[in-house]
Amino acid sequence: MSLVEIKNLEHRYGNHTVLAGLNLTLEEGEIIGLLGPNGVGKTTLMKILCGLIQNYDGSVLVDGQPIGVHSKSIISYLPERTYFRKSENVKSAIGMFRDFYKDFDEKKAMEMAMDLKLDSKQKIGTMSKGMQEKLQLVFVMSRKAKLFVLDEPMGGVDPTTRDYILTTILNQYTENSSILLSTHLVHDVEQIFDRAVFLKQGRVFLNEQVDVLRAETGMSVDQYFREVYR
Repeated sequence: MSLVEIKNLEHRYGNHTVLAGLNLTLEEGEIIGLLGPNGVGKTTLMKILCGLIQNYDGSVLVDGQPIGVHSKSIISYLPERTYFRKSENVKSAIGMFRDFYKDFDEKKAMEMAMDLKLDSKQKIGTMSKGMQEKLQLVFVMSRKAKLFVLDEPMGGVDPTTRDYILTTILNQYTENSSILLSTHLVHDVEQIFDRAVFLKQGRVFLNEQVDVLRAETGMSVDQYFREVYR
């Protein structure tokens, strides 16, 4: 059974069509790059998978079931923007996640926070944007989810932290889970992808294993990306 099955997915913002009959199937055990320029529907698709957008047409199944309680229990979502309360500190936020998610690994979260040099007593409101993004990654990747949905996880971090994030993603990957990751840093990230999904004009333009893509085009994923969207 496929982990994600999407058929004829359509979504509009007012008179603007964002997704126009999109079809996509994702299997377990893959790291998938969701790629395309701004405005092609990457974030909208991720929000639909995570149950944050509900006004759409078409069929969306996760683990064989419609979006709902079950899908939310097995998806760990990293949004493009942070969502923490500024008055909380790292330790209290970890406690909140522990209470909210049954699959949350508190020990792992504390270890990751230490690795990223995040002070457990620091108020989130006093952190820089980059520090808040690191903390958000800690929470998302400390769950034992079946599908990790990561929207631009490396947008505001330095190269050293980027390497740590990539290592964390690889360590979290198992044959029973998948990672769907959107990024504009294709050159820096493509080495971890098993599959690339390109969106264009609200539809899937390409859904291919990266090894096949490289062999058939003679290009890297980044080179092909630039060719498609130039």
